[in-house]
Amino acid sequence: MFDQIIIKVLLIGAFVIFGLILLRPGGSARTQAIRTITLLLLLAGGVYAVLFPGVIDDLAHTVGVGRGTDLLLYAFLIVFVANALSTVRKRRAQDAQITQLARQIAVRNPEYPEKND
Repeated sequence: MFDQIIIKVLLIGAFVIFGLILLRPGGSARTQAIRTITLLLLLAGGVYAVLFPGVIDDLAHTVGVGRGTDLLLYAFLIVFVANALSTVRKRRAQDAQITQLARQIAVRNPEYPEKND
């Protein structure tokens, strides 16, 4: 149990950090740059893992995970959750924008019911 404490702290920390980052409002150029750099680092890490799988096993043992494949699974799980949170946040922003646009169109082009007297 104690030998897994490092990976548990790292995984929980990653989830908390991703959650805090993704809950922040805004999609500035800086945020987009950070996401792009993170993606490139993940891709480079994936290539490195394919070329040198023994290093991933050694890293996994260092942080308290039995196999390198399990460590990669945990890493991809974090990326998946971060992506899902980001998608939800973007969807909420799009829904709010669509609602605002629909209100503006309704105010500019009112349709009144016909009177049948």
